[in-house]
Amino acid sequence: MQEKAYLVLENGSVFPGCCFGVDAPGASDLVVGQDSPYGELVFNTGMSGYHEILTDPSYTGQIVTMTYPHIGNYGCDDEWSENGPEPESRKDVKVSAFVVRDVYDGPLPAGRVSLDQYLKNNRICGISGVDTRRLTLMLRDDGSCNAVIVKPSDNGQGWTDTDLEKCRNFLKSLPSMEGQNLIGNVGTVEAVHFPGTGTHIALIDFGIKANIIRELQRRSCQISLLPSTTTVEEIKKINPDGIFLSNGPGDPAALRHQVSFIQDLLGLYPIVGICLGHQIIGQAIGSVTYKMKFGHHGCNHPVRDEETGRVFVTSQNHGFAVNEESLPKDVNVRFRNANDGSIEGLEWKSKRLLCVQFHPEASPGPVDSSWIFDAFLDVVNDRVNTEVKEK
Repeated sequence: MQEKAYLVLENGSVFPGCCFGVDAPGASDLVVGQDSPYGELVFNTGMSGYHEILTDPSYTGQIVTMTYPHIGNYGCDDEWSENGPEPESRKDVKVSAFVVRDVYDGPLPAGRVSLDQYLKNNRICGISGVDTRRLTLMLRDDGSCNAVIVKPSDNGQGWTDTDLEKCRNFLKSLPSMEGQNLIGNVGTVEAVHFPGTGTHIALIDFGIKANIIRELQRRSCQISLLPSTTTVEEIKKINPDGIFLSNGPGDPAALRHQVSFIQDLLGLYPIVGICLGHQIIGQAIGSVTYKMKFGHHGCNHPVRDEETGRVFVTSQNHGFAVNEESLPKDVNVRFRNANDGSIEGLEWKSKRLLCVQFHPEASPGPVDSSWIFDAFLDVVNDRVNTEVKEK
């Protein structure tokens, strides 16, 4: 029988439910630590892809709520995991905790494990039975906030005002996502080389999704996957054809070393990036980033190519964005979110720079945005400038 548990938000709202995965701590046992079910609470609008969401390094430090009511019906398989090459000591699951309306516990295809067991294997707490519709509306109206999953300190007595007060005091002690540098918790800690016969890419790992590597391998790229602490001197030593900045968690404004690193490489190498990589590029070219109210998390976000007017469906996971008013005049907003108008990609042709906020490596069903990788390689190989001259 599942134990009663509660999702508590920093505004004092309490959502009852039941534990799955590992048990939640008692309200009196809350401590700041890697295995505790607390973090910034966000909602994801995907109907499927929960395994990829759980293992996405960009969700580090966050509790994810699924808006689709029924989750887990096709199980979990390690082959779907999105975490890239990392030390074995790190868990596969990156979210801090998982919130669903209804968790599936029926039969599964051979070779797969249940969502409940998968979370147990990775020491992650989930809570089911939550009114995720009411919760999502609250986050949409009030914005993302810190939250924690707990069980009553005394199971015989049930949930008390004292439990709530302990949770609220704990949440007040936590920092907001704004200002947090989390890339040290994810990504490779040493260079990893993937052979290929084509373009040589220096891929800087801020918490890379595995499918980015797969997409580049499909295009025969030679890849040097490098830690987030890589220096300009190390780049010059391997002399790649271009620099690729990966996705990752946390606040881009806190990444001073990485921003300075890209500033020193501007104009020396073609530079492309995805998500956090896009935000770091935005900072490096003189713009600023800002915290969004509730961000974009899901696999059904429309993006418009401002060059062609074409709209396509994308997967997204970000809580920060680049401020358009602070962009240098030579930089074009190449892609824009068709829902709220926020920046989804930048282009600076004279500097051989292209970056996107969305995730072209993550197919939300259609593969609308996979062509972005070919556009990236065009920038790296300077094909765009060559074609312009030939015309």
